[in-house]
Amino acid sequence: MRTVDWVDGRVQMIDQKQIPWKLEIAYFDDYKAVAAGITDMTVRGAPAIGAAAAFGLALAAQQSEAQSVAALVEDLAQAAEVLKAARPTAVNLAWAVDKLMALAQEGSFADVDALRAALLDAAKQIADDDVEINRRMGANGATLIEDGFTILHHCNTGALATVDYGTALGVVRAAFEQGKKIHVLLDETRPRLQGARLSAWELEQLGVSYDILPDTAAGYYMQKGEIDIVLVGADRIAANGDVANKIGTYQIAVLAKENGIPFYTVAPTSTIDLSLSSGAEIPIEQRDPAEVTTPYGNPIVPPHFKARNPAFDVTPNRYVSGIVTENGIARPPYVDSLKRAVAGEKV
Repeated sequence: MRTVDWVDGRVQMIDQKQIPWKLEIAYFDDYKAVAAGITDMTVRGAPAIGAAAAFGLALAAQQSEAQSVAALVEDLAQAAEVLKAARPTAVNLAWAVDKLMALAQEGSFADVDALRAALLDAAKQIADDDVEINRRMGANGATLIEDGFTILHHCNTGALATVDYGTALGVVRAAFEQGKKIHVLLDETRPRLQGARLSAWELEQLGVSYDILPDTAAGYYMQKGEIDIVLVGADRIAANGDVANKIGTYQIAVLAKENGIPFYTVAPTSTIDLSLSSGAEIPIEQRDPAEVTTPYGNPIVPPHFKARNPAFDVTPNRYVSGIVTENGIARPPYVDSLKRAVAGEKV
């Protein structure tokens, strides 16, 4: 089952708020509800968000009562703004919406039905391409994994974070499917516990050996020599190779550098934003402090206690050993290698 899909005229998503306790499917027949599902993390993970937003815009086209192509494009522009505002850091969201809007604005459609059909086909193609791209990334990244490796992983980057297969956990999956004996240490990834809830659930389905770690334990196991490589995903990568990813990634990268452990990001080229010269320009989403003080509705401190909740941090490129893409593994200098990867060249 795909994380995000179009079924019977509706957008279908696996509700990731319910995992690992139950596998529940959410259905959306309104683009504003799709945007809300992105914001409340019914769906999360940069590639999955991109596909969800594409389906959301296709849904907006179906909802619109416009009788002319020009009027439909106007309605789509409004829907695009709503969808793009759902989560500002993950560039795949804006990339997917902008791709469909560019198609809509071509002006080559005979009528509104033709445009609606074209948008839905384009959204489906984004979803299909994501699965193929992930498999290519998995194969590229698996070359970094040796038999017997212990891998540290942060957040969730498996099939749930994509349409299917995964990015960093896709590399783990590919190595496992090659018969390599591997073990994965999963940061719990507070405050929403994507590592403990989602990544552990996914690895259990695959039969991959794992242990969940407190977020603060990574350095302990690095210092003991029990970690061979770090694999993480990305929500946006600047032209210079600075990586925005789930909060806590930066400190892991610094610890890995201190302990001489390679640190790799795994992300499709759609996550690379060549318009930004460095990570300093990446907008960082600030989420509800209640996620920290009252995780999943369970208060851990009195309600008047204050908290901060940045969803992402930026890892400077000097801590990144390489960036695994569908077009190969980009290495420093990233200004050159990332540009070639985005252009479709082998790196």
